[in-house]
Formats: sequence, structure tokens, C-alpha cells
Amino acid sequence: MATVAHQISAAQAAREIAAGRLTSETLVRACLSRITERDAHVQAWAFLDHDLAIAQARACDRSPRRGPLHGVPIGVKDVIDTADMPTAYNSPIYANHQPRADAACVAAVRRAGAVIMGKTETTEFANNHPARTRNPHNLGHTPGGSSSGSAAAVADYMVPLAFGTQTGGSTIRPSAFCGVVGYKPTFNTINRAGLKIVAESLDTIGLHARTVEDVALLAAAASGRPMPEFGRRGGAPRVGLYRTPHWDKTDEATRNLIAEVADRLRRAGWSVVDADLPPQAVAVYDANSTIMQYEEAASFGWEYDNHAGLLSEDLRARIERGRATSRAQYERAIDVVLEVGAMFVDAFRSVDVLLTPSAPGEAPFGLTSTGNSLFNRNWTTLGLPCVTLPAGLGPRGLPLGVQWVGPYRGDRELLLAVDAAAKVLAR
Repeated sequence: MATVAHQISAAQAAREIAAGRLTSETLVRACLSRITERDAHVQAWAFLDHDLAIAQARACDRSPRRGPLHGVPIGVKDVIDTADMPTAYNSPIYANHQPRADAACVAAVRRAGAVIMGKTETTEFANNHPARTRNPHNLGHTPGGSSSGSAAAVADYMVPLAFGTQTGGSTIRPSAFCGVVGYKPTFNTINRAGLKIVAESLDTIGLHARTVEDVALLAAAASGRPMPEFGRRGGAPRVGLYRTPHWDKTDEATRNLIAEVADRLRRAGWSVVDADLPPQAVAVYDANSTIMQYEEAASFGWEYDNHAGLLSEDLRARIERGRATSRAQYERAIDVVLEVGAMFVDAFRSVDVLLTPSAPGEAPFGLTSTGNSLFNRNWTTLGLPCVTLPAGLGPRGLPLGVQWVGPYRGDRELLLAVDAAAKVLAR
């Protein structure tokens, strides 16, 4: 197993370690070997200490099982604090910055036995200015952002699990572009203490893995929420095909993929119906922009006032737009979110999950942009749980994902539904 240890899922690795058929050190060394082989090209890691990773693994192998992630390595997006590794937020303002404490989510997975492998690359302060990371499927294409390194590291078999974050589309979009499972839980499912906040009403700890079971396992360890009982869901979920008000922004391959997925589910006996919402639902997109800019102007007030020259032009402009936004405009945007949220409460009375695009298409060529969050930021703003599932390839042979959305705090049923869908699509 040592030669392919880095390719197994997190859940399988945890079972093998618990059974004594695999050691954490063997798994971690296999992941480190893969990183040595590939990261000069992919550039997914902002910080990595081989000796520290191996020391953690050996400590796991010497100690009784601490929890469900015992001995399993995980990457941590470099906007999330770690007490034994620097956290620089991809900003020269914080070069060599060493937090005194772990973020809440990191502390939780350490208690569950995880090995913190290292810090994964992020865009500047989890905003739009790209990281150096490349898409492992084609190095000339973006991996997406802002959780660029987390998605790329998992996709390239460098680590089985990674924390990301999402303020707009920063977990779902890079997962879709890199061909892995991405999960943005219901807002505030995972405690955000120790996260460098962008927008306090929107920021959510996200998760990257290669299977639905694995993101559920990481979520359970990080939040204390019970694991879903996969395979025990009664009956096929009711699916609402939601094209969103921006369906015309998708490419032909994405539209065809959504239609194909819907057709395959129908053939498997699932109910798939069109989910149409009132035209007013489009207002949530503008509300997202207003809320994000207003809140991030406050979040980065110190950096702007004291180190504006070390911020990217893009982030400076966003902060300035936020400072030009009035409190009254901000509160009106929050009212819009509440109104649109009520529309989706009604929508979920007739369906269990929504099926919708993860992104407009496959990862764009070039590294100057991380892609468009148009099909993600509405769900982030509403606080709803989302999962992207790899489901096909685009015209350039890059991964395409489909996104599944559940009702507020409907994470368990969403994960069960997406796991069942994955099994249908794998036939």
C-alpha cells in the first residue's frame, strides 16, 4: 500500500490506520514524496516542513487513536491560523507572521488526530488577486480561487483533505476547476475563530476532498456534527433543476452536462423537475456585492490605513468602493437577502436539493484571473449548503462539476443526496 498510499481516500486511510494495516508515517511520507515530485510545477503549498509533518505522523503512530482523523494529513488554507506554522494570507504585510494559536477548525481536527501537513496557497487575503498555484490538469490554466492551493493539492494527490474558505465562490469553484469534491456547509457550521475574515456575514470554512464521504468526515471532525449514514437514505431525492437568472453565462458544455446529469438521474428513477423562482431572486447578486465590499472595507481597515502600498490595486479598489457604501445601502442589501432567502425556503418545500452549475465552464486559460463566482455567490450570501461533484470534462479536457444546493441546515440530507448521485453517475 505504501506505493499508492497518497491516492487513497481520507476515510479509507483512517480505516487502514485504525486497523493497523497502514501507518500515518507511511501515508505522510507518500504525500510528501508526491509533493516533492509535483509542487515545483503546481505550486500548491505556501508553507511545508517535512520534518514537522513526519514528527506529527510518528506521534500519531505511537499514541492511541484520538479520533476519526487519527493519522490522516490535511492541508490548511493560508488564511487560517496555525500555532506551529506561519500564516501570511499571501500578503507581504504579513510575511513570516506567526500566530500564537490555532484557528478553531485546526484545533478541532488536531483533537481528532489529524496531521497538519502544511499551509496551502491562497489568493491575497482570500480576495481576487491570484495565487501562484496552477491547475494540476493543465498548468496553463487557473485552479480557481481563492482556495487555489487547497483544491489543487487534493486534486493532485498531494493530500487527501484540505480546508478552504468561501466568501463568494472560493471553495466550490476551485474544486470544480480541479475536479474534486468541494463542500461549503451551511453558514457558520464550522467555527471561524482564527480565520482572517473578509466579510463577516459571508465567510464560511469550506472543505476539499476526493469523495463525498471524505468532506463529510472532515466536516464532522471540525464541527462536532454526526457523520451521515451513507447508503441508508430511503428513496431517491427530489431534485430541482435550477438554471439561475444567469443561465446564459454558461458555456455549451456545462449546459449539456447539466442536462445529461438530469437525464441519468431520471433514468435511475429520480424525480427531476424545473425549479423556477420569481425574477426578484436576481437581486441577491447585487446584494452580495454591496455586503461583501462594505464588510471587507471594515475588515481590512488597518491594512489599508497603514500599508495601502502593499495591497494589490484590485483589493485597494474594493476597499475604496466599500468605504463609499453607506450603512443604509448595506442594511438594504441585508433586507434583500432576507427576502430572497424566504423564496428559497418555499422552493425547498417541493424539492430536496437543487441541481445547478458549479461554474460557467471549465477553468479558463491563464493565471491572471481565478474565474467567475457567478454561480456560487448567491448561495454563499443566503448561507445555504453546497457541494460540487466532478461530473465530466470540458472542450479542453479540463474537469467540469455540477453543484448541489440544500436548504438552510439541510447539510445531512444534501450530503446523502450527492453521495447517492455520485453512485448513479459512476455506473
